[in-house]
Amino acid sequence: MKMDEKLLLRLQNGSDVRGIAMEGIEGEEVNLQPEAVNVIAGAFVRFLAKETGKTPSALKIAIGHDSRLSAQSLKEASIKGIMGQGAMAVDCSMASTPAMFMSIIFDETRMDGAIMITASHLPFNRNGMKFFTAKGGLEKKDITALLQMAATIDAAKADIAGAPKLDLIEIYARHLREKIQSGVNNRENYDRPLLGMHIVVDAGNGAGGFFADRVLKPLGADTEGSCFLEPDGHFPNHIPNPENKEAMAAIKGAVLSSKADLGIIFDTDVDRMSAVLPDGKDISRNALIAMMAAILRADYPGSTIVTDSVTSDELTDFLEKHLSMKHHRFMRGYKNVINECIRLNNSGTVSPLAIETSGHGALSENYYLDDGAYLAVKLIIAAAQAFKNGGSLASLIADLDYPAEAKEYRLYIRGVEDFKAYGNDVLEKFKERAAKKGIRIASPSYEGVRLVFPNKGWILLRLSLHDPNMPMNIEGKQPGDCDELTQIAKELVAGFDHLDTSVM
Repeated sequence: MKMDEKLLLRLQNGSDVRGIAMEGIEGEEVNLQPEAVNVIAGAFVRFLAKETGKTPSALKIAIGHDSRLSAQSLKEASIKGIMGQGAMAVDCSMASTPAMFMSIIFDETRMDGAIMITASHLPFNRNGMKFFTAKGGLEKKDITALLQMAATIDAAKADIAGAPKLDLIEIYARHLREKIQSGVNNRENYDRPLLGMHIVVDAGNGAGGFFADRVLKPLGADTEGSCFLEPDGHFPNHIPNPENKEAMAAIKGAVLSSKADLGIIFDTDVDRMSAVLPDGKDISRNALIAMMAAILRADYPGSTIVTDSVTSDELTDFLEKHLSMKHHRFMRGYKNVINECIRLNNSGTVSPLAIETSGHGALSENYYLDDGAYLAVKLIIAAAQAFKNGGSLASLIADLDYPAEAKEYRLYIRGVEDFKAYGNDVLEKFKERAAKKGIRIASPSYEGVRLVFPNKGWILLRLSLHDPNMPMNIEGKQPGDCDELTQIAKELVAGFDHLDTSVM
């Protein structure tokens, strides 16, 4: 029996598949059943056969998952779907999203494609699927085609007992260890370059616990004080999300209480990270971007850093005035910033880093893969070099300033069928109203309308990538500026019948 195409298409979330995989939250009905995952995995086999020119029987597809409670049943359904199309499914068990892509790259694995079962930082009842080919993650249009193809496939009932197993995370951990060893290049102790360093990890009970046990400890680091390394899909301690206040408070507490030299925190599937310095200062959002740019400057002088649209003017000043690099403020969405970074490099503009304030960061030297563990490796190499020379990571961003205040409002669009058309009309009128008041409008702006108020701050109104709302970000340079800018913004968005501005 085939699944309804409309139901499958509702599972699309940009360039991923996401849905409610289990009961547990009132009012949320399961829509990502094993049957759906089965046919979607089967469709990926067909998609991959077309991409590679291979027959299904010649394909090897790796499949892994994070710590979510529904992971096992969805993994088994995926394996059935893959084997039902005649391809080989390789069970990688607990893994990270970046590791799944690297299964295509590593000489000892050389998969044709990979599937990661994850819903990133979303609540425990959610799950999803991320897909990789040798070109990287699938694009939005690919996911649409995949789901349409899945609607033509019957769920497979293959015997999965023969699916080979692979400890992919150990291969990946060895890869990261070797990166640190060669990066630090400690001639006195090449094999254990982190001796004397105290680094704590908060995995949020997701898939990132391996980083402490299989990467840092073997290299000599003291990881005492690391927390929530054990996989637990209930996420009992805090949401595994570096943007979550409770999560950042947990890693700050771990660093301060254990007197660590550095703290690292990952999201559930380890494609995002943030860090904490010995004094408890967090390296996230603008600070993480600034830190990574400062680390990369020596190898990529004068290059361009691609970020999302909500970065601060203070970051632009730091990148351009202190690092002599260029800041290309683009759009929200990790695939958007990555694709723009690729486009720039292909056009001859050197761009080593695409990074969102959310902690998604992709380096050109690492296959443009948004990999939280690889970002952590770059930070640790820099920290080890500073440690050896009596310096500190903090000195790399000593000249970075911060806005005094920041606010975000989500203005919901209600009662219209085509929310994108309505939102774009709001943006056009918002821009016209601002121009009439003589307010400076940033140009170019690749997403929404950004209003600039010299010596006060800025306002950015944009349309959400997937949902019927319009996020508005405001930053102020001095205390009180945000309130003043909010009043201006309220006037500019007043009178739109279907735009709910009550949150302001």
